[in-house]
Amino acid sequence: MKATEILMQEHRLIEQVLDCLEEAACRLDDGEEIEAEFFIDAAEFVAGFADGSHHRKEEDILFVAMTAKDMPADSGPVAVMLHEHEEGRRLTAAFRSAAEQMKTGDTSAAMDVIQNVLDYVNLLREHIIKEDNVLFPMADQLVTGDDMRVVSRKFEQALAEDEASGEIKRYQELALKLSTALSVVT
Repeated sequence: MKATEILMQEHRLIEQVLDCLEEAACRLDDGEEIEAEFFIDAAEFVAGFADGSHHRKEEDILFVAMTAKDMPADSGPVAVMLHEHEEGRRLTAAFRSAAEQMKTGDTSAAMDVIQNVLDYVNLLREHIIKEDNVLFPMADQLVTGDDMRVVSRKFEQALAEDEASGEIKRYQELALKLSTALSVVT
C-alpha cells in the first residue's frame, strides 16, 4: 500500500471521530447532557492518533520527502498543512481545557467546548479534503521510484511500531467507544 493510501485510510478513522465530536457538540448545544469525559476522550484520540501517529508520518516522513524534491516548506501546500496542524493542536487544547472545566461543574465552559469542537471539526474536514484531493496526489507525482519506496518503508516501520505498542488498537477502540457512547453509525 502506498504511503498516501495509508494516510487516506487513517483519515477515515479520524472522520469517524469528527462525526462523533460534531454530534456531541450539537447535542450539548441543544441542552442534552454530554459528559465532559466524552470530550476529554476525544481529545486524547486527536492528540494521540490524529496529531500523534498520523501527523508524525505526514510531517516527519512525507512532507520531508516532498520538500527534498523542491516543494517549499515555508510557502505553498506543505506550509498550509503545517499551519493547519498547528491550528488543530490549538483547538484541541482549547476544547480539552474547556471540557476539564466542565468536569468541575463550570456549566459556562460548555459553550467553549461547543465552539472549539465545531471549529476543530470544520478545520479538519476541510484539511482532509485538501490532503486527499490535492496534496497526496501531488506527493504521488513528486516523490516517485526509490524515494517513494523509502517513504513507504518508513511508513511501514512507523505502523509496525504503533502496532507493537498497541497504539493502533487502542485508538481504534477509543473511536468505537466514542461512536457507541452516542450511538453514531459510521
